[in-house]
Amino acid sequence: MKSSGKIDGPATPFLRNLDRFLEMMSAERGAAKNSVAAYRGDLEDYGAFLGQNGKSATNAAPEDIRNYLEGLDAAGMATSTVARRLSAIKQFHVFLQSENLSQDNPTRIIQGPRQKPSLPKTLLSNDMKSLLAAAADNTAGKEAAALFKALRLQCLVELLAATGLRVSELVGLKFANATAERDMLMIIGKGGRQRMVPVSARAQAVLQRYITALKLEAGETPVWLFPSHGAGGALTRQHFALQLKDLARHAGLNAAKVSPHVLRHGFASNLLDHGADLRAVQQMLGHADISTTQIYTHIQPERLSAAVESFHPLSQKRKTKTR
Repeated sequence: MKSSGKIDGPATPFLRNLDRFLEMMSAERGAAKNSVAAYRGDLEDYGAFLGQNGKSATNAAPEDIRNYLEGLDAAGMATSTVARRLSAIKQFHVFLQSENLSQDNPTRIIQGPRQKPSLPKTLLSNDMKSLLAAAADNTAGKEAAALFKALRLQCLVELLAATGLRVSELVGLKFANATAERDMLMIIGKGGRQRMVPVSARAQAVLQRYITALKLEAGETPVWLFPSHGAGGALTRQHFALQLKDLARHAGLNAAKVSPHVLRHGFASNLLDHGADLRAVQQMLGHADISTTQIYTHIQPERLSAAVESFHPLSQKRKTKTR
């Protein structure tokens, strides 16, 4: 039976338990507001389905969950969305059992839909160099406000390519967090988690030139590293994304294939391709789970094969070296 997606009437036991679960996710696990909202929407739909079938989360059986997932699949829901909903349901039932609100966890034997992980897009090394060169060329011959905007765009692109920040983290950088340490940026990421991200000498030089121009433009110490005249006071993600596509066209690249996320992935891929430690990449990207980093950076099969050949004690190549 298809659920309505809403649970009508006054607060039911399901909704009270859901509120307790979401409070735990926010307070103890640092879940972001958007994540909490997604959990609520997914679990309210699940609760409505159970209610229509005379069940609740505290007495649901594995068959109830299978029927719910089959209904989502029959309705044409994407595999990735079904998998996300099942993840939310599993975490909810683990919470209910840990709080002694239910005697069993019916999701223990439920397997999620199989899906092939999508590999993030990236730029070739030469394309990245062309983009950075175009950003530098864009500052030539400009003065006053036009020069400031060109320097701002160059700084944004250089930092993104050199740090792999999320675009929201980049445009949301506070001036104080960007200048506290000369070679590091203090980033406040998802869930309010803080991390320090190193900045290359090249990107640091571009940043310092931009900061000099920013101080002249602002006339005082600014709040945001990338201010704008918009309501929020800082440059928006959408505005930067549009500027990046314009820059890609000037660099002779396919603008449709260039975005802040593509540059973030290019940063991570380049690090792994040149032998960086996966845990270090995870920390710099701000991933809470290393499995996210593994999918995001799609380690090259040839690198894995080379690692086995070089370091596995039973490989032919290693035997030859040790003789």
